[in-house]
Amino acid sequence: MQVWHWIVSDAGEGFFSATMRLAVPLLLAALGAVYCERSGVVNVGLEGMMLSGALAASLVSTSTESTTVGLASGVLVGMAVAALLGLFIVVLPGDPVVAGICLNLLALGGTSFVFRIVVGTGGTTRAAPTIANSPIPGLRDIPLLGPLLFNQTYLVYVALLAVLVTALILRRTHWGLLVRASGEHPAAADSVGLNVNRTRFICLVISGAFAGLGGSFLSLVSSNQFVENMAAGRGYIALAILILGHRTPFGVLVASLLFGLGDAFQLRAQLSGVGVPYDFLLMIPYVLTVVTMAVFGRRLYTPTALGVAFRRGQP
Repeated sequence: MQVWHWIVSDAGEGFFSATMRLAVPLLLAALGAVYCERSGVVNVGLEGMMLSGALAASLVSTSTESTTVGLASGVLVGMAVAALLGLFIVVLPGDPVVAGICLNLLALGGTSFVFRIVVGTGGTTRAAPTIANSPIPGLRDIPLLGPLLFNQTYLVYVALLAVLVTALILRRTHWGLLVRASGEHPAAADSVGLNVNRTRFICLVISGAFAGLGGSFLSLVSSNQFVENMAAGRGYIALAILILGHRTPFGVLVASLLFGLGDAFQLRAQLSGVGVPYDFLLMIPYVLTVVTMAVFGRRLYTPTALGVAFRRGQP
């Protein structure tokens, strides 16, 4: 009974609301990566796409005083970064892991450079417009589910809807079949006239859009300004979430909530003064990533042609 009373209390509602807010950037990035990996492309550049989207959203929304324009800018920049990665790993092609890590390093240095050019060394951006919560009347009062799902910003609802839409696209549409065929047996898809590399490139750009939106969420919802390296490894955690979620939309949703729960717990522990050093509490989400990958990482579904470059006419 004490646990139930805590859940329906203000503290419990705040905890579960924070869980969703912390999970959504990971969910968006991992959901976009579902398209990539189901088509056979390994996207290690999620971190750079999120970071670039976060900077673009913050700077544009601050200058225009419009979160809508800022979000659109973050998405477009994420797509542009993804297209750059696609040039190296789909068109040329190169090693996806090496190219992805190089892209992340480029984004880390590039965003810091642009940030310091705009605001000066050691400065901070002017507070950007933030996106307020849009609670759903009636549903927001449901214990546990109310604060978790129905007392959030509209971007949370967009992310949840995107999970359903992605599942329908991949399972119920002709293009979704092409995506899955490109990741499982690209030669067979090519033999019936389907353009495998074009499909993979499109999936990579879609992934960039989702990652850019996740980065925009960080700078416009989680915070009201851009901070250097504010992605803080979330792109890599999104890859772990993708694998743990069996590269399926609903699996990714559950895994994202798990990591959001861990992140919310470490924040709650800091506020509660549990006596554990601050640095150890910050490690909780990352340790959770390593442990879950070590335990479950070898028994999960992987597309047959994942990470394998394709050239027309090859077996």
